[in-house]
Amino acid sequence: MTTLPLGPDELLTTTRTVRKRLDLDRPVPLELVRECLEIALQAPSGSNRQGWQWIVVTDPEIRKAIGEYYRRSFASYAQAGGTAATLYQNDPERAEVQRRVGDSASYLAERMGDVPVLVIPCLRLHGGNLPDGNQAGLWGSLLPAVWNYALAARARGLGTAWTSLHLTYENEVAELLGLPDDVRQGALIPTAYYTGDTFRPAPRVPLDEVLHIDRW
Repeated sequence: MTTLPLGPDELLTTTRTVRKRLDLDRPVPLELVRECLEIALQAPSGSNRQGWQWIVVTDPEIRKAIGEYYRRSFASYAQAGGTAATLYQNDPERAEVQRRVGDSASYLAERMGDVPVLVIPCLRLHGGNLPDGNQAGLWGSLLPAVWNYALAARARGLGTAWTSLHLTYENEVAELLGLPDDVRQGALIPTAYYTGDTFRPAPRVPLDEVLHIDRW
């Protein structure tokens, strides 16, 4: 498929989380998802192990079931006061951004099961168990590939959102999908065509507030 005319900097700065603008009615061809996954597989992985596995869910009943687990998890998360909308309340400008983020997250939580494609990136564990110590290297062998997928989707007119709240019910979703015991889920990426025209870079904390040279 022909990709959008995006330079690398524009692609990187305008690949945004899409929630309210996911088109829930337009089917996404599986071949298009496969194109994005082919690009995902070009990401680096520790020791070139390439232990990733990808579950692409299009079946309406399975999507509905996963969506219900996600909705329940989000409801508990919101009740505990952990949503984006509760952050930075002492900063009026940033609080408004957080309110919009929280509102869109709530919107998606009620509609996750209606998104045409749900992609669940997984890792097959060496030895079958998660390590007891630092897991950065483990998940660092999956997450760059997931971001590659999101970038490839953006370049093809698709929107995605990086979510993981369904992992509250990881065992139930694993059983639903028939995952082997040595395969663990890393995220849940709703994927759909997006509505509207395009995206802009998001407001971010100035670099000098988070940059440290040589020492803290």
